[in-house]
Amino acid sequence: MTMCDHPMLLAVLQEGPRVFGVHLVGVGPMTGRKLLLTAAFVAALYIASYLLRWILRLVLGDTSSGRAAFWSRQGVKLSTVIVLVVGVISIWFDDPGRLGTAAGLVTAGVAVALQRVITSFAAYLIILRGRVYTVGDRITMGGVRGDVVALGFMQTTVMEMGEPPAVQGAPPSVWVNARQYTGRLVRVSNDKIFDAPVYNYTRVFPFFWEELHLPIKYGDDRARAEAILLDAARRHTADVVRDAEQALLTDHAYVEAQRLLAAHRAVLDRIAAALLEHETLSREELAGLFAGVEPDSRSADAVGVVRALDAGPTG
Repeated sequence: MTMCDHPMLLAVLQEGPRVFGVHLVGVGPMTGRKLLLTAAFVAALYIASYLLRWILRLVLGDTSSGRAAFWSRQGVKLSTVIVLVVGVISIWFDDPGRLGTAAGLVTAGVAVALQRVITSFAAYLIILRGRVYTVGDRITMGGVRGDVVALGFMQTTVMEMGEPPAVQGAPPSVWVNARQYTGRLVRVSNDKIFDAPVYNYTRVFPFFWEELHLPIKYGDDRARAEAILLDAARRHTADVVRDAEQALLTDHAYVEAQRLLAAHRAVLDRIAAALLEHETLSREELAGLFAGVEPDSRSADAVGVVRALDAGPTG
């Protein structure tokens, strides 16, 4: 008689193990196979996720700390979670009826036990989709001020900063009297975006206003003090002002170009059709296409009028 012919072994394989004659519900050969398949699936998914992150590090190279690397890691994490959930459901719930029943029970339990976890994950999706903040932004969230250094499914990691003496009393208490790092990393739950405002100092405008209180005596020369302060401000902000002026000119030129393209769309369409037909246009042909079009550029208001001078013969 072989092992497969043994009646007790056949009963265990067909019906599952028994304890003191009691059949254990849900324990059987099918359950064991599903457990092994689930373990193999999770291991394969973990290896695939690790290999994908390794490939991304090779492709991105020195930019592993930039925004491209951050969004790539977030994409890998989200894809891994989605594939894991779909795979486990497919292995364990091959019957749609059982899946519906289990989903109802799980949903009811999760709604009570994991409310904060689900809210934090929903907040994570809103942070990414709504562009509330990202890694590198300076924010105030949940009473914590500092720079965002990591963004996870459930928590945001902030490098805490100090505050000026005027707001030192605001919680949480810090011992640094300036806007510099305290040395603490603070993890804040993502669901705080639903409970309190999130102040982002760098999302749209990279600067924020700061006031300096410099007391002077009644008998001092106020005009002289103002001149000294303005001179110091001009010297220390010269680079910022220059960059701002260049950005202003660039933005103005961009808006002006959009306006001109929209105002003269019909002429541009005629030129495009002529180029498609003839490939090249002479000066006379271009002049004919521009007939009746008056120059209306407003660039001179910002950068001045540019005049072309013909070089005459020199003696």
